[in-house]
Amino acid sequence: MSQPSAPQTKQQPQQGGFFGNLVFNIILPVVIMTYLSPEDRLGPAWSIVAALIFPIGFGIYDLIKAGKVNGFSVLGIVSVLLTGGISLLELPAEYIAIKEATIPGLIGIAVLISQYTGKPLVKMLILNERLVDWPALNTMLDEKRCQEAFNKKINNSAYIVASSFFLSSALNYILAKLILVSPPGTPAYTEELGRMTALSYPVIVIPSMILLMAALWYLFAQIKKLTGHSLEDFLIEQQK
Repeated sequence: MSQPSAPQTKQQPQQGGFFGNLVFNIILPVVIMTYLSPEDRLGPAWSIVAALIFPIGFGIYDLIKAGKVNGFSVLGIVSVLLTGGISLLELPAEYIAIKEATIPGLIGIAVLISQYTGKPLVKMLILNERLVDWPALNTMLDEKRCQEAFNKKINNSAYIVASSFFLSSALNYILAKLILVSPPGTPAYTEELGRMTALSYPVIVIPSMILLMAALWYLFAQIKKLTGHSLEDFLIEQQK
């Protein structure tokens, strides 16, 4: 039930964003679904509703704070609403598994398709314009006559980034199938939904982040190899 989110670039927002994501998308929903789902408390349905309020509210707050539409925040809100809708309608758990696998899978496909457009998603995900002075980097690449070679490295990193989302897709599906075994609409099912949410971070997010970091390291190394300068020379924060 956790939301996909784009990596943050400035250090302070990154720390606040990480803590907020952890509390509102993982900890609070897990606690509510695990401990308030029995019939003598909120019950299975209302505990799901209460748990959904926090990630949806956090996603809306993130959109308002950003001041513009963030595709990942919108996708996160849609993902949470789908989870809630499927659960409250007491549809088979298979629908949750399919939903959990579909969203990161679609992002992975979008990363690959965007390589054939003027705005590759991989640049936004790991080397966006708030972090990197692209005009300076492009000028250096032109001087070294290695712009085409660098674009090929961007393509290679896109495959690594896409594979991280495909891995997340597969792990999401497996996790949902293994954990959601009780009949929908029961306290046991709601507790299992909370357990799935809790396990999503160590089981899914961490392996995916390792691959994203590998893509980032790869581009760092290629920038230094092609230009003779480290990425730090092109970071906006370093130039202030």
